Amino acid sequence: MTAPYLLDNSHKTTFPDVSLALREPDGLLAVGGDLSVERLVYAYAHGIFPWYSEGQPVLWWSPDPRMVMYPSEIKVSRSLAKKIRQQSFKVTFDQNFTNVISACSKPRFEKGVEQNETWILDEMIDAYSKLHEAGYAHSVECWHENNLVGGLYGVAIGNVFFGESMFSRVSDASKIAFVFLSKQLEKWGFKLIDCQVYTAHLESLGAKMISRKKFITLLNQHAVNNSEHNKWQTDPELVNYVLTGIANKSSMDTKK
Repeated sequence: MTAPYLLDNSHKTTFPDVSLALREPDGLLAVGGDLSVERLVYAYAHGIFPWYSEGQPVLWWSPDPRMVMYPSEIKVSRSLAKKIRQQSFKVTFDQNFTNVISACSKPRFEKGVEQNETWILDEMIDAYSKLHEAGYAHSVECWHENNLVGGLYGVAIGNVFFGESMFSRVSDASKIAFVFLSKQLEKWGFKLIDCQVYTAHLESLGAKMISRKKFITLLNQHAVNNSEHNKWQTDPELVNYVLTGIANKSSMDTKK
């Protein structure tokens, strides 16, 4: 295969095998199609996700290797653990999906300089909002003094969560949201968080690279689409669960 597969809108669940994805650019598999709920759910369950910029057709990707997180392996630094123990931040689920995806769509800035153009275009926001209404897409919100200061969103199929994007308006807000998400998913029996591609930020939290072949094997085992797709409820016991996990980790580190 020397060029990506061309999709049309007539067959919502037709994609080439991910083994046919290009090596350069890494993981480009297909071009075109739409962002319907049916197509997106099928794509995620088969290790494929959309990622493109304004002016481009829809581009579908399945990179190799793949960055993933096993929920039980979340790493919490001492400084982050201290912030969580202070309980000055509140974390909720599916309370403000619209504002979370909107915040994630804003260009990133570093030292006052814009780093990249957003890939979360209006049509992406519309598509994932429909996924949210259908019970597949979910948001995690991090609040401080009733202000939304960080969060993330992604797609859940079976026992796999496919992370899409996160944002922070104050230091460590997205990390706190991610820690709470990981612990909640662990509590619910989720087996995997897909982080898509490497970032040092995610590696610091415990994410790792695995082969696409292993990733697809895990999806075949755990990303089984069930019939129940509901809005996530914020677990009133989650704070204690997270704090207990941090305390146990700290105790283990002290004994080493």
